[in-house]
Amino acid sequence: MKNKIAIVTDTGCDIPDDLLEKYDIRLVPLRVLWKGQDLRDRFEVKSEDIFNMMDEEIPKTSLPTYEDFLSVMDNLADEGCEQVLFITISAKLSGTYNAVRLWSEEYDRMRITVIDSLSLSMGQGAPVVEAAKVIDAGGSVEDAIIRMQDVRKSEGAYYVVSTLEYLQKGGRIGVIEGTLGTLLQIRPVITVDEFGVFKSAAKTKGFKRAVNVMLEEVKKKFAGKRIFLSSIHCENKEAAKQLVEQVRAFAEVVEYRIIQLTPTMAIHTGRGLLGLIAYEAI
Repeated sequence: MKNKIAIVTDTGCDIPDDLLEKYDIRLVPLRVLWKGQDLRDRFEVKSEDIFNMMDEEIPKTSLPTYEDFLSVMDNLADEGCEQVLFITISAKLSGTYNAVRLWSEEYDRMRITVIDSLSLSMGQGAPVVEAAKVIDAGGSVEDAIIRMQDVRKSEGAYYVVSTLEYLQKGGRIGVIEGTLGTLLQIRPVITVDEFGVFKSAAKTKGFKRAVNVMLEEVKKKFAGKRIFLSSIHCENKEAAKQLVEQVRAFAEVVEYRIIQLTPTMAIHTGRGLLGLIAYEAI
């Protein structure tokens, strides 16, 4: 690690394994609860497993455990780390931020700074990666936080689900909104606002139409700009690849990733989800 500073995040981030390794980003897993089992997200349950599990019984999700937090922190302290920047999934979507903040206040082997990403998936992951690049280049925790804030300001994150069933069951949208949406075939283009809360950027009828509306939202924000792009999916990889090509028609895509949503996120969306997360390149 550079400057004896480590970057840590939770598995809500969707950062691919190669980037975790390249920038030495450490993960504390969220939990998947299924048929009496308490499984560590990404470590003990993979994206390709989750939909078979959901066919039998819809799992629940939970916060990281104190033991997993402690294991990561102790390993870092043993490696000589003196400071940690821990970036969590939005506090409005999970209790992870509050739990990590409390645990960090009690941890005395090194200084831990906890930041709410105000997002999820690569909306969370992109600022984490950029913060890690700053540390890798010899920057400070404060420098990394400033870079994170810049990314968040330029970032756009949009998602379309093929069904509202799982968002409704997980309490992410209201029962009435979910039921009416299903009956009327309404598909919202979901984004995360500046407070880290889900909101609808637009609504239309039908999944395909909603995907086109999502593309228009991305075009309005990034047309003609140089961007980093993540195309997110849940068992919908070919469609995610097509979205990258469609974005390339109006923006200069410096680098892109096609990413299967992590298990704890997929539980709340179900099969078919497509998402686009982009931010301006510097």
